[in-house]
Amino acid sequence: MRLNRAIATAIVLVPLTASARGASYKIEASKEAPPAALAGPIKEALNPQGYRVLDEGGKPFADLWLRKAVPASGSPGEPKGAVLFPVLSEGELLGAFRFNAEGGDYRGQTIAAGVYTLRYGLQPVNGAHLGVSTYRDYALLVPAENDQAVADLPQQKLEDQSAEAAESSHPAVLMLLAAPTPTPTAPALVHDEAKDLWGAVVPLSLEVKGAGPATLNIQLIVAGKAMD
Repeated sequence: MRLNRAIATAIVLVPLTASARGASYKIEASKEAPPAALAGPIKEALNPQGYRVLDEGGKPFADLWLRKAVPASGSPGEPKGAVLFPVLSEGELLGAFRFNAEGGDYRGQTIAAGVYTLRYGLQPVNGAHLGVSTYRDYALLVPAENDQAVADLPQQKLEDQSAEAAESSHPAVLMLLAAPTPTPTAPALVHDEAKDLWGAVVPLSLEVKGAGPATLNIQLIVAGKAMD
């Protein structure tokens, strides 16, 4: 996929496992169904099985369930400026995420153990976010009890509800990147040693307007935060 060439970073590819700085994780397919804490319409929109990230002790660290088909305005292609995934719409449902123990987001905010929806968002273009990342794409965490419908959320509502996940004034965000090249067989974890980030490489199923099904390999940063 051409999009994968958009990111040229020093990434160590370790299919299914990643380790550095005394910590290690692995990812595997999971047969567990989406959790009961999710609203019924959202559960119905998700794949019946997901992915599990395990910590170095083999304990579940996080779980991820992706949407069966994410609406897309076009086929996956090149980035548009600082947006990696211009075919996605702000506020649309990507999936669900569960921290099995206390976790954190890309800003270093503490996120309590629990179930969250994942929605696509873009980093605002303003001085407060200057230099945080090269690209603007993120997945915003929204507490499951606050997210009751599949429909896209307006930007302000999405940001307000996501901030509740971090119990702060700022949304809880997990960075979204293109899958590295060459793309490892999904599911896989990749480790960016320079930035100390762990990314889950998974296939996101799309329903392209006027064209039908397509697949977009994404990298969701599940551990690590922006460098100061």
